Amino acid sequence: MDARKEENRQGNRRKTRILMVDGHPIVREGLRRIIELEEDLLVCAEADTLRGARSAIQDTAPDVIIADISLNQGDGIGLVRDVRAHYPHLRILVLSIHDEAIYAERMLSIGAHGYMTKEATGEQILRSLRRVIDGGICVTPELDSNRCAAANPIDRLSNRELQVLHLVGKGMSTREAARSLNLSVKTVESHRQRMKAKLNLRNAAQLVRFAITCAAPVSLPR
Repeated sequence: MDARKEENRQGNRRKTRILMVDGHPIVREGLRRIIELEEDLLVCAEADTLRGARSAIQDTAPDVIIADISLNQGDGIGLVRDVRAHYPHLRILVLSIHDEAIYAERMLSIGAHGYMTKEATGEQILRSLRRVIDGGICVTPELDSNRCAAANPIDRLSNRELQVLHLVGKGMSTREAARSLNLSVKTVESHRQRMKAKLNLRNAAQLVRFAITCAAPVSLPR
């Protein structure tokens, strides 16, 4: 039976159904505790991979997705693009350890409705979540005030190149990145060459250093 129909059949008050997609169980547990203190919100499923997220969407009919960029298999960039293509009604809030100055604009441009870092407080996350649920776009005030600033070099990269850069920053070899993105080694190597040209980097070592800087996590809140 459809998850929403089952909820209504049991006489429960209709709650906003949330799918959490994050590679870290402790993060999902913390978010669940924050969200389920709210009477109108319900975590209907969790996933830590792109494939798991797809299955959960089909099985549990969420209204909104909270997703990280880094997943155990696949990434949030692929998830957002997939959701926008097949489930355009779904709202998406990206909650990540990665620098919003690098990733937020790109995630919004491909279809996310909000971007917050994991430095945010529980109150800030709930406020952002509700804004996304209500049809708004949410970023931190700092990013919102600087969205017209000078272009970041990352903006020169295509979405696929940004995915490759993210995997390089995680320490993946060309072959490992190709396997993760379901691409050929030759294609990934071509992306690496184009990235070096666009970013004015001379060699592979400089590309790796740049990628590590972009992928470096910020400190988690205590």
